[in-house]
Amino acid sequence: MIAHIAVAEGAPCPTLVLTADLLPQDEAELVKVLGQARQWLCDNNASKIMKFAVVARSQHPLFDLDYRFVQCLPGPEPRFDLRGSCGHSILASVLVASRLGWLPKLAPDQRVRVNVLNNGDHVVCEVDNVDRSSAAFTVHFLHSPLTRLRDLLVTGSPTADLAYPGGGIQVSLVSSGNPYVFVDAGELGVRSEKELFAHDPALFDVLTQIRRSAALHLGWDPAGAFPKVAALGAFTPGRLSARAISVPSWHPTLALTGASCLAAATSIKGTIPHALAEQAGCPEHHISIDTPGGSTAVSAQTTGTDLDDSLKWISVAGKVARFTGEVVIEPLRNLAFRKVEACLPLPN
Repeated sequence: MIAHIAVAEGAPCPTLVLTADLLPQDEAELVKVLGQARQWLCDNNASKIMKFAVVARSQHPLFDLDYRFVQCLPGPEPRFDLRGSCGHSILASVLVASRLGWLPKLAPDQRVRVNVLNNGDHVVCEVDNVDRSSAAFTVHFLHSPLTRLRDLLVTGSPTADLAYPGGGIQVSLVSSGNPYVFVDAGELGVRSEKELFAHDPALFDVLTQIRRSAALHLGWDPAGAFPKVAALGAFTPGRLSARAISVPSWHPTLALTGASCLAAATSIKGTIPHALAEQAGCPEHHISIDTPGGSTAVSAQTTGTDLDDSLKWISVAGKVARFTGEVVIEPLRNLAFRKVEACLPLPN
């Protein structure tokens, strides 16, 4: 089986893009096949690829691509989490789909509509510019019908008190794109952006404990990839600083879905992100996020900030993805062609 590799700027690793039509439809069987692919990558010095995208041309009239995200988990044996999404891997999939001829040749102002099978998200990738091997996008997370802000709160409340092995902390658990645990970095003793972005194993360990405790609180597998966690600070006027953990290390920036989730959270009165955005003096509906690896601009359109108001859409600008190559996954050679069970009639 030929797989394709692409990477989005700011992602913690490249994405391996696989053709869904050549893979099992049953999830248990799919995981077995993906385990073979993951083991082959590890055996061939490509263990850094921990994101898989399983894509197909969509049969739905409102979408161009069906997309399923698979997060590889650290450990000696191949393990996966299929519950969430990844915006960076969506962009990788759009690049590959274009090269496969599933889409018209990418051009500025073109919009590619993606149906995220993991969580039902509807994502539109708008092409800003393109060259031979890469493209820049503005990514829109659509909410149609509108989503009540109350329904984005995982616990039903803007904040929750969470106990973890090191103590206790107030968090905001918000789910938009992916579920996130947001904490005020100041509550962890961080007093500046420099401290937040420093190589600090102690801060990493505390955030990891908070993430695992949140997973247990929600009844989720603490060894899985979700919820994500990010520490936030209002250190610069008009901007927020964010430090997030990926699997299994610091995220170099903030996941595209993380930026989307943070923008949604800043729109909900009473959450930690909303309070920090007000403290920083961020413009209404717009947020600039600084991370160790760069900055991201996000806008969220809502009907208001109360829990019974609604989210319309979120847009994340300036995201670049690059195609890096293709590879033959040796254990999956037998999946190069799907068997045809019946002859189809010729068109009249």
